[in-house]
Amino acid sequence: MKKIHLLLLFLTLNFGYSQEKGSISGFVSSNESKIIAARLLLIKTDYTAQTDSLGHFSIENIEEGKYKLTISAEDYLSQSMNIIIKKNENLTIDIELSTDQNQLNEVVISGTLKPVKRLENPVPVEIITATFLKQNPTSTVFDALQNVNGLRPQNNCNVCNTGDIRINGLDGPYTMVTIDGMPIVSALGTVYGLSGIPTSMIDRIEVVKGAASTLYGSEAVGGLINIITKRPQAVPVFTADIFSTSWLETNIDLGYRTTIGKKTDALIGVNYFTYNNPIDNNNDNFTDLSIQNRVSIFSKLNFNRESKKEFSLVSRYLYEDRWGGEMQWNKSFRGGSAVYGESIYTSRYEVLGKYELPIKEKMYLQFSLIGHDQNSVYGNSTFLASQKIAFGQLLWDKNWNNHSVLLGTAFRYQYYNDNTAATINADHSEIYSAFAQDEIKFSDKTSALLGLRYDYNAAHGSIITPRFAFKYKPSTNDILRLNFGTGFRVVNLFTEDHQALSGARTVILLADLQPETSYNLNLNYLKKYNLTNAGVINLELSSWYTYFTNKIFANYDINPNQIIYDNLNGYSRIFGLSSNVDWITPFGLKATVGASYLDPLTKQNNQKFVPLFTEKFSVNWAINYEIPSWFLAIDYTGNVTGSMRLPLLGALDPRRENSLPFSIQNIQFTFKKIHNLEIYSGVKNLLNWTPNRGNPFLIARANDPFDKNVQFDNTGNVVPTADNPYALTFDPTYAYGPNQGRRMFLGLRYHID
Repeated sequence: MKKIHLLLLFLTLNFGYSQEKGSISGFVSSNESKIIAARLLLIKTDYTAQTDSLGHFSIENIEEGKYKLTISAEDYLSQSMNIIIKKNENLTIDIELSTDQNQLNEVVISGTLKPVKRLENPVPVEIITATFLKQNPTSTVFDALQNVNGLRPQNNCNVCNTGDIRINGLDGPYTMVTIDGMPIVSALGTVYGLSGIPTSMIDRIEVVKGAASTLYGSEAVGGLINIITKRPQAVPVFTADIFSTSWLETNIDLGYRTTIGKKTDALIGVNYFTYNNPIDNNNDNFTDLSIQNRVSIFSKLNFNRESKKEFSLVSRYLYEDRWGGEMQWNKSFRGGSAVYGESIYTSRYEVLGKYELPIKEKMYLQFSLIGHDQNSVYGNSTFLASQKIAFGQLLWDKNWNNHSVLLGTAFRYQYYNDNTAATINADHSEIYSAFAQDEIKFSDKTSALLGLRYDYNAAHGSIITPRFAFKYKPSTNDILRLNFGTGFRVVNLFTEDHQALSGARTVILLADLQPETSYNLNLNYLKKYNLTNAGVINLELSSWYTYFTNKIFANYDINPNQIIYDNLNGYSRIFGLSSNVDWITPFGLKATVGASYLDPLTKQNNQKFVPLFTEKFSVNWAINYEIPSWFLAIDYTGNVTGSMRLPLLGALDPRRENSLPFSIQNIQFTFKKIHNLEIYSGVKNLLNWTPNRGNPFLIARANDPFDKNVQFDNTGNVVPTADNPYALTFDPTYAYGPNQGRRMFLGLRYHID
């Protein structure tokens, strides 16, 4: 009995002694994927821990005091932070590790359609992580890409605020957008393909700059944006990301992981965005931002086959109702000529699949089905359009000796119909394709890639697109890449160029539009610097040259009241230089800074000029600083866009022909003390810039959107009058930047493991 009393006394004393100490616990992850077997150490002590299968760690019975905690894991960049342990307190902290070498060893697939380490890939591929997307929370991927070097979201209309993504100065329709490597964006989807993809479903985004038609076909002329979705088994059971702004925009992203039976992992996501607060800060009686209500439902199924071969299905449905126009507009005015409004109803579905064949060889079947219906009015003009696309592709991935070969064949069927004069009958088009690619490894330092694609279309005949890439890697920290490729694009005019439907300009087609052809040359150099006590710096330099023949040209200059479309009787080219610097430090600072210079030129009928909406230069940055002792992260993001030529309505138009350089800057503060919960807040557009700066107005004849008081002469030209001294017609296409000024935002992210 006495021994029992002594034991109880010892346990009581030991318990009291333990209670006077502190502890630390939390999770270690990267891009929301938990890291297993990460090692944690309090410097100059024996306190250590290792994360379990859920990425969780715990260190207990730590003496009160100040410590330096280091975290390391294979294939990830080590991190150190200062912490303070207090008596009787459990310090909870979630740790985010970056991939070693700032994603330089990340496996990418977009450049060659084969999984290759980024440093070994002969085609330069840029990675945008889920963490990057959090640094400036947005409601669409379209807006999220505004701080990526070489990419620029372009606002195409000051009324409906639709837009597209430009890569290296080329128009949005030259950018192909894919989900998990499957094409989802063309024609009608050019404007809406980047809306409604829940960011909680995105693992990363891969960007290829330059012609990629050899692998991806039409639309991949300027480059590729490949959205890689998360694997269901690698995400929390439930995620939520909700934010709202002082303009009363509200965005809700929800994600849920579950299992169906014993062999199917499922990931379900929902995105809802609403904005119903008309604002007119520039006093033109038009909404500065279109009213929007959008819902998108996303799902991904991974089937766990006994053979371990891949089988996945992705589906998405989007519905959007948006309108912009005069402040007094409502749906009772839809399609009429009493009050001007642009109202767009969009219904879109996508089904994508990837199936690895049950044979010894590595062969994949990929397929997609896409439907898009649009019901829209532009003032009293109605645009009704429907598009259906079926796509199938068979790939054979074969390696032998020093050759890595990819063979493929594809078929694409497209149905398109609208109510415009350009589409008298519904269009049924088929494209048959075959392609081959061989990467030859000559040595550890040099390799080359050869590719060739053949496409056949009944309307345009045979189209051949070759590709060549050369890689030289003199050391583990240097790589030089040379790429050459051709691209082609079959055009769907009105669905890709919505500004042709907006305003009073008359659309003129001079001839049947023929497919475009481009030639792209790209030189890329990547250098890694290991700094002894300051982390890692990655420097990337690129130069490129793109030359077009047969380019589709929208001429705003011949007649200010017309948009004249034709294939170029000449050429178009663009030369560019860019640099990008990533710096990841061991003391909580991460920074990415990029800059691009563009020199575009178009020649038509022996006249040379700079094309519209192409900026001369751009600068982008994203800076993150973590203060662990405050449980705080600070993100400062922004961009500077150089001047660009804009469409005027004649010699008397008082608006600037070339825009002034402008900058959009944002700051965000994220508080991470509460387990599984992040609270973030900040300011968007800190400088309160809007495109009306330096201009008397943006929308021409906003006071007379149906041109009721515009007078014309016998040749169709506008006559200056007392009511119309600048000889203008209604036109909202003088658009080049976001109309929203400064606004606050507040949000939270929460997940259940």
